[in-house]
This record gives sequence, C-alpha cells and structure tokens, in this order.
Amino acid sequence: MRGSVTGTAITLAAGTLLTAAMTTASASPPPAVHRAAPPRPVLVDCLWHRTVQPTDFILACGDGNSRLTGLHWSQWSGTSATAVGVNMVNDCKPYCAAGTFRSYPVTVRLDGPQPWKKDPGVQHFTRMSLTYTGARPEGFQQVVTYPLWD
Repeated sequence: MRGSVTGTAITLAAGTLLTAAMTTASASPPPAVHRAAPPRPVLVDCLWHRTVQPTDFILACGDGNSRLTGLHWSQWSGTSATAVGVNMVNDCKPYCAAGTFRSYPVTVRLDGPQPWKKDPGVQHFTRMSLTYTGARPEGFQQVVTYPLWD
C-alpha cells in the first residue's frame, strides 16, 4: 500500500510540474520575428546608374543643358524623397553651345516608386518635381514635374 501511495504522489507531482511548465511555455509570447526593412527606392539616371541621395543629377541627358547640383536630402523613404539644391540651366543664348549656365534654387521631390524594368527586384522613383523657390528659367512654371527613366 505504501508503494502505491508513493508512486501516486510522485505521479501527481510530476503531472503538476509538467502542467505548470506547459502553462508557462504557452503563456509566453512568441519569439519576435525580425524582418529586414525593404530596400529604399533608388534614383535611376539616363546612363542606368542607380543611386540613393545623389549630390548631382543630370536632367537633360542629350546635351547636359539642365542638371541638379549641391543636393542635400532631408528625407528618403520608401514612398518619397525630398532635397534642396540648385538647377543649373543653360540659357542657350544666342545658342546652346555659346549659352550661359544660370543657377536656380529648387526643392526636389521624388515619388511614385515602382519596380524597375531593368531589375524588377529594385524599386525606383518614377517622378521628379522641381519647385523653384526664387527666380526660374524663362518659360518655366514654378513647379515642373518630370517622368524619370525606367
């Protein structure tokens, strides 16, 4: 009789400990899953180079008569990017080869990220808007929006 009481006590104690261990384990939060942040979209230039936060960017690839310089980025996220800089534009007077480059301060905004056709695993910005904060080139609106290369 004594063996059966001891065996029963041991079995009950083991069962209690097992139940306590399982209850504690099931009450614990699941382990954290660490996901890598998606890569930031890139800016693709006319030579198919991709960059993030470039300091310079050519707008007129055929002749180089319009480019952005001195870009300082305040924001670059998965949906948009913002910078200030200077748009250097050739006035082409009397013609482009003899023209003068003039400086116009701008705010640059990139948006519209989409998969890049050349590498669909890479997101790239598809639109650039320039806001002229002072003087602007002759014939230009205060805000000019350009589609970007794909």
